[in-house]
Amino acid sequence: MNTPDEPLDVSWPQAARRYDAMLGGKDNFHTDRDSAEQIRRELPLVDQAARELRRFLERAVHYLAADCGIRQFLDVGCGLPHAPNVHEVAQAVDSTSRVVYIDPDPLVGAHARALLTSHPAGATYFRAGGLEDLDEILADDTVRELIDFSQPVAVLLLAVLHFIPDDQHARDAITTITSAVAPGSYLAVSHVTFDPLSPEHAARLAKLAEPGAGHGPFRARTYAELTALLDGLTLLPHGVVSVVDWYPEREPRPVLNAEHAVAYGVVARLPHPDRPSTPGARRG
Repeated sequence: MNTPDEPLDVSWPQAARRYDAMLGGKDNFHTDRDSAEQIRRELPLVDQAARELRRFLERAVHYLAADCGIRQFLDVGCGLPHAPNVHEVAQAVDSTSRVVYIDPDPLVGAHARALLTSHPAGATYFRAGGLEDLDEILADDTVRELIDFSQPVAVLLLAVLHFIPDDQHARDAITTITSAVAPGSYLAVSHVTFDPLSPEHAARLAKLAEPGAGHGPFRARTYAELTALLDGLTLLPHGVVSVVDWYPEREPRPVLNAEHAVAYGVVARLPHPDRPSTPGARRG
């Protein structure tokens, strides 16, 4: 059993609820909508960019299930449900797929438990927590009943790491996860970047992440910074690229260009111990 979720605090914007607002959802509050509107003033296509993150999620999960044969997924920082969800994409490939959803927001927990219903042949489970709770999450009895950590797992860190400004904290989280899963497992990441923007535009957006701005911690990373976080993993084609350039021929196809999507996407693999490993992360 999970410990009871913390009381819902709607006095400040929360990442999952703000993302829901950008996606046109209804599970958000005025603080989340106000935060989204302030960001929208500086980045008018942010709502469409949020939808490109969802399209990347669908393409990446389908790739992991259909091309890589993965049947178990850990979705860390899953956010509020938006169809198709991870288990729906994975179970469309194989109905026995199992998905553990993880998020610290109690509103996400309430909706996930009510709405994320698995195919009878597979399983879904919601576990409250975040990147700072990984040791407890990975030791959770129900998580370990659903996920066989002796077999490859796909770990999803989609639109999550940009809420961790400190590189060491982000790297520690990745290390904790990759140390717990079997060799041959996969890590899928999407991450906001200001690389396509002018320095002036990037500086205006960065001000929204400053302490006291009221939007919570946030850090857009460069190509080099994100690639450094993935050091030691094998980056699969197409490497670290804009989310709209990662298998754009697959469905659902991207709509925006890289300048407006302002996010990188990548799928990486943990090397097998019996295969030669490449020092550091490499491009696909």
